[in-house]
Amino acid sequence: MMAWPTMICGALLVLVGIVGYGTSEVQPPPVTALIPAFFGAALVLCGALAFNDKIRKHVMHLAAMIGLLGALGGFMPLVRQISKTGEFDPTKKSAISGELMILVCVVFVGLCVNSFIQARKARKARESAEASGAPAA
Repeated sequence: MMAWPTMICGALLVLVGIVGYGTSEVQPPPVTALIPAFFGAALVLCGALAFNDKIRKHVMHLAAMIGLLGALGGFMPLVRQISKTGEFDPTKKSAISGELMILVCVVFVGLCVNSFIQARKARKARESAEASGAPAA
């Protein structure tokens, strides 16, 4: 079940956002530094809702979509840095936040895809067992 990994990845993104906001090189820190935290909060909420069997499938698909958008969104500080300066410094704090967001989200989406594949295999095995009259394992 992906509820706990979803909540953990969400908590990591919240942490990235809060630390990024608190250590921003720009004063006052821009609200955009909290973007990872917003994605993380959405994932934590999806993880909490995934404990409900009736809505788990839909919530986890939503969480996977949020993770995919988060991975894409993590590139924004990198693109913004290149467009402003013409150079890329991977050690700049905004870049680190973006890189961490990409990393967490890509790992999360990978976990989701694996979970979806495993759930589909289990469902097909159950259906074939029911069709053959054998007891489901």
